[in-house]
Amino acid sequence: MRLDHVRRLSGPNVYLSRPVAIARLDLQGLTGHETTDHPGFAERLVEALAGLRTHHCSAGRPGGLLDAMARGTYFGHVTEHVTLELSGLIGREVFFGRTVRAGGPAEYDVILECPRDEPSGSPVVEQLITLALRVVNGALAGRVPDPSADLAPIAAAHEEERLGVSTSALARAARRRGVPVRRVGGLNLLRLGYGRYRRTVWAAMTDGTSAIGMEVAGDKRLAHRLLADAGVPVPEGRVAASPAEALDVLHEIGGPVVVKPLAGHQGENVHIELATAPEVVAAFASAAGEEGEVLVESYIPGRDYRVLVVGGRVVAAAELTAACVTGDGTATIAELVARVNADPARGEGHDRPLTRLALGATELALLARQGHGPRSVPGGGERVWLRRNANLSTGGTSRDVTDGVHAEVADLCVRAAATVGMDVCGIDLRLPDIGSPPPADRGAAGILEVNAAPGLRMHLAPHEGTGRDVAGDIIGLMYPAGTPSRVPVVSVTGTNGKTTTVRMIAHMLELDGRRTGMTSTEGVYVGRQLVHVSDASGPRSAEMVLGDRSVEAAVLETARGGIVRRGLGYDRADVAVVTNITRDHLGVDGTEALEDLVDIKALVAEEIRRGGHLVLNAEDPAAAGLAGRPTVQGRSPVLRYFAIAAGAPVLVEHLRDGGLGYYVQHGWLTEARGDRRTRILPADEVAGSFGGHAVHVVANALAAAAAARALDVPVDVVARALRTFDPHLRNPGRGCVYQVGANPVLVDYAHNPAAVAAMGAFVGRRWGTGGAGGVAAVTLPGDRSDELVGETARALAGTFGRVVVYEDEDLRGRRSGEMTRLIVQGLREGRPDVRAHPAGDLKGALASALDIAEPGEPVLLLYEKLQPVVELLETLGAEPGTPEPGAAASGVEAGGRSSSTVTDSSASTTIPSSQ
Repeated sequence: MRLDHVRRLSGPNVYLSRPVAIARLDLQGLTGHETTDHPGFAERLVEALAGLRTHHCSAGRPGGLLDAMARGTYFGHVTEHVTLELSGLIGREVFFGRTVRAGGPAEYDVILECPRDEPSGSPVVEQLITLALRVVNGALAGRVPDPSADLAPIAAAHEEERLGVSTSALARAARRRGVPVRRVGGLNLLRLGYGRYRRTVWAAMTDGTSAIGMEVAGDKRLAHRLLADAGVPVPEGRVAASPAEALDVLHEIGGPVVVKPLAGHQGENVHIELATAPEVVAAFASAAGEEGEVLVESYIPGRDYRVLVVGGRVVAAAELTAACVTGDGTATIAELVARVNADPARGEGHDRPLTRLALGATELALLARQGHGPRSVPGGGERVWLRRNANLSTGGTSRDVTDGVHAEVADLCVRAAATVGMDVCGIDLRLPDIGSPPPADRGAAGILEVNAAPGLRMHLAPHEGTGRDVAGDIIGLMYPAGTPSRVPVVSVTGTNGKTTTVRMIAHMLELDGRRTGMTSTEGVYVGRQLVHVSDASGPRSAEMVLGDRSVEAAVLETARGGIVRRGLGYDRADVAVVTNITRDHLGVDGTEALEDLVDIKALVAEEIRRGGHLVLNAEDPAAAGLAGRPTVQGRSPVLRYFAIAAGAPVLVEHLRDGGLGYYVQHGWLTEARGDRRTRILPADEVAGSFGGHAVHVVANALAAAAAARALDVPVDVVARALRTFDPHLRNPGRGCVYQVGANPVLVDYAHNPAAVAAMGAFVGRRWGTGGAGGVAAVTLPGDRSDELVGETARALAGTFGRVVVYEDEDLRGRRSGEMTRLIVQGLREGRPDVRAHPAGDLKGALASALDIAEPGEPVLLLYEKLQPVVELLETLGAEPGTPEPGAAASGVEAGGRSSSTVTDSSASTTIPSSQ
């Protein structure tokens, strides 16, 4: 077997609501082989990886995989399970896997769950799959493979890139509260929330943490001064710039003393309970660092405590014990250290609840002071200290004492955090007992340090006592009860009409006073300003909008390609809109039938919040059918159907059951619920509908109205938005008419059979063409199948008797001239008398079409990239087309008509009055 490639879907996807990796395998010589074709294979594999015995597989019980291999299963499936087992062995706990056929008979896709916050560029999953293939191939070759040596560096890479304990806890706490979470790159930096409610947190440092407070906490000299000035007890001491000055401080305040760096952290180079001149001089050399200065302060006897203050409240406290081992009378200190380090809770750095013990220079020096070395054998019960400072980062342990903190001690810690100006602050203090009031004697108690971005692991998983949800306290500080973390999100998908519908909804929300972020095939917009030019209908663009702190609502065009290749860029939209699902992109990304497209686009309907709104086209069976999928019903959506005709069966039944519907009745766009009808505006006043002739635009308006009303946009605002939706300003490249000399040129992006048929019907109604009337200059995307290109060309031939065919600059893998041949062939299959005129490029095609057309006859121009079309029309002196028949002036209601609410139990089938 061979690994061809791996791709990741970072957001909710068609397989799982969590990230997955998809590995394309080429089975090569194992094509068609099953496990039963290779005697002894399963036994050798399970001997190598005993954990495979417990894999459930499709049986839903332990041993399911063993049964499958005994019956005979393909090797892609076996590789899936081996990868999952290897992942678990390195502490990368994921459980979902699936193997499906892909492409030829030898190709399989193995879909594997990935940890939510694993960096998108992580090599770990590919390394695991590669190792899984070696294990499987080894078992096939008659060996019992041992993957341990190869697994070790993968485990190290996983430990290096995974979120730290504190950040991971914050991510879990946020998700428990429904707050969206995105990790930024491979950092311990999280982006929380959407739009105006977006916040960031880096470990336990929030975006509300004071920069001045951070500086104060990092400067021990300044922190002590501010605390002392506020009457908070701190150790007596001062800064020393030389060993001689350090000795002067020792003599002034008397021993013992503590020598520490001015800006140290995690207990590094802190030397405790020093009483002699040689000890202080040696400590100065260790702690001075590049600054050449240290803080020398009095040693306060007692117990070490860490108190966590969040938002002016003590949320946790722990008693800390410095790194040590306890003798048993037989083991050496080195052996005792190894025994302690075997605890899986201990790891390097901050990746685990506890840090491994070390036997470095600092530890060896302290052992020597106690009369020990690494080979010493302490007596039974004898405690041997490896460190004097009680930091978890140097191997210390913690015991939760939160419930025993005396009120006066809590008040002292809260005052200290307020003095330095920290919203989240770790207070290190020493005193005889945290459960008693601080002693009045000077030097009997004191705050040693205030810590910015304090580690949380001592409170989350103390060595002794109850763990505290301190991550939840920090998230609660950032998002107090009742505070939203999300802006309204509308996601729009479908085959045709997505871009127009998205732009209409965004226009409605902007007129309702909401600063709106919008993604579409032309780019990313924030507050009507184009901020990023691209085909922005995928997850990266969605993340761009949702990460903008000025955005109050988001409207996202969600295309098939982005869903298939990267997943969704959001979770739990408030409103999902499915305009229609027709034949397009078949043969691309493994889609072979309409049902495949339905499965892909269904994700938008499935990924809405519980009780969210789902807007479906009642006249499109594929779109309307999404409401019956169990995964959609599980969200308990509020269904809002739209249809041109009030008599659409799905809509009629829905209204009969008291549901919400949007349709055209007696020439009006109408909102209905039960027997209540609310008129929105006349269909012939929808801007861009050309007096109602462009029925597809009216349908888009109904879908947009349904979505906007789901977000409580008033009816009169919806009506005003639809009247002022000038396609040249609001919807460029979609149904825009330009006057070029004596001919109107209709510019549109139609590129599949349904869209082309809709444009043909519109041209026929609006300009009275038909048969051989009208001229079209067309190109079609080269990444569509030959069958689909032919079907689209035949749809063109149904309306246009003269067609100029040109090829786009981007051939999308086609040979030069191939698309022209396919389109011309399809045109003539649709109607033998069609006049096809091949042209080399866009400019030549439009010139030929205008030459062919009679004065006043419309020319339809289909394109792939809008900007070259705009530039060409400018050179031709094109002007936006004449006012639409029957349309009212911008923002003014025609004939004094207004939106109104009436009671009407009829369900008559109507269409726009102009049709």
